Amino acid sequence: MSKASEVRPGNVLRFNGELVSVDEYIHRTPGNLRAFYQAKMRNVKTGKLVEYRFRTDEEVEICRVETKDYQYLYEDGDFFVVMDNESFEQFNIPKLLFGDAAKFVTEGMSLMIAFESDEPIMGQTPTHVELLITYTEPAVKGDTATNVTKAATISNGVEIRVPLFVNEGDKVKVDTRTGEYVERVK
Repeated sequence: MSKASEVRPGNVLRFNGELVSVDEYIHRTPGNLRAFYQAKMRNVKTGKLVEYRFRTDEEVEICRVETKDYQYLYEDGDFFVVMDNESFEQFNIPKLLFGDAAKFVTEGMSLMIAFESDEPIMGQTPTHVELLITYTEPAVKGDTATNVTKAATISNGVEIRVPLFVNEGDKVKVDTRTGEYVERVK
């Protein structure tokens, strides 16, 4: 157990039986009252934001979290099978940890996964991925108004919106956080 004064933003705590990531941690000394720490924490599993005031001498449990890059191999039901690049050990990681970005994961991609005592708690994909356009309607001649987009299907079957000049067979960069088109890759 550690004191509340030892907590820093980015730490993972066990708070009320749940794992929470500390987003913001501020020391407050209001007038003639006792000092306290104001914390904004995000539940690792649900993403729910929690605010709490810690006394300066309150004991908290700081969890040891190991974060490492793993190579994505294949999909197995509700899990991604990933491999440690150093030991070649394979792990089944729940897709839920990646959120909406899970639909942009492709074979051989490097994924960042955080473990707390052999249990995967967080998963993160690269912020941008390059994918091939497998199908899109051709642009209509003369339809060149600014910011007009059309639907396009990328190599993993997901449909995104792209500008009119993007054609079938082009490679595009997609933001995995929002699922939006970023640019065409040469």
